[in-house]
Amino acid sequence: MPERIRCLIVEDEPLAAEVLADYIREVPHLELVGTCEDAIYASSFLKQNAIDLLFLDIHLPKLKGLDFLKMLTHPPQVILTTAYHQYALEAFEHDVVDYLLKPIEFERFLQAIHKVKVQKEIEVTQRAEVASEESFRFFRVNKKNVKILLKDIVYIESLKEYVRIFTEQNAIVTKFQIGELQTALATPNLLRIHRSYVVAKDKISAYSATEVEVQGKSLPIGRTYREEVHAVLSQFLETGK
Repeated sequence: MPERIRCLIVEDEPLAAEVLADYIREVPHLELVGTCEDAIYASSFLKQNAIDLLFLDIHLPKLKGLDFLKMLTHPPQVILTTAYHQYALEAFEHDVVDYLLKPIEFERFLQAIHKVKVQKEIEVTQRAEVASEESFRFFRVNKKNVKILLKDIVYIESLKEYVRIFTEQNAIVTKFQIGELQTALATPNLLRIHRSYVVAKDKISAYSATEVEVQGKSLPIGRTYREEVHAVLSQFLETGK
């Protein structure tokens, strides 16, 4: 089964948001995880949730869509939606996947999703080509850049504006939102189990209905995450993926 693309709609018009939601439900490999009426709420949502695809309206209250997009340091793939065609050139300067004009037809929506799927497959292939046991990332810690091997990550804990990354050797604290970090690392081995915790699946030694155990420490499974966590862990036990 192909990995599902987690979608967030940012749209202040209820009818337009519902049309997009209906379209997303029609495509098996898409999953709608949230709808936000403005960019302020969307910013908070992105900090706490890993999102693959953002449907972003340009004309939003409080903060316009393109201004919001400029603020994102680790943006997911983005499809812009608007009733106005004059923003297309500026939109593509931000590397958006596509630009949909309202009213959005389902056929045109599917064309945009195909572009997302192709781009995602390219990214997955590229990551697979460079991935190895020694894949790593540098994190800013007390004015130094500290190297962390991805295979050594045991779990990650949210500290609001920061995260604490626990590895097999030690732990570091760096400035990152937990949802943004999970998206940036882009490794299928990391599983969100709680609004405050992401764990490495291959480091889980035991789990129950309400918690997982990693290196002797019990971590809670959030109520809203339980169904997905149990489904992922059950598949992981069967396939190792």
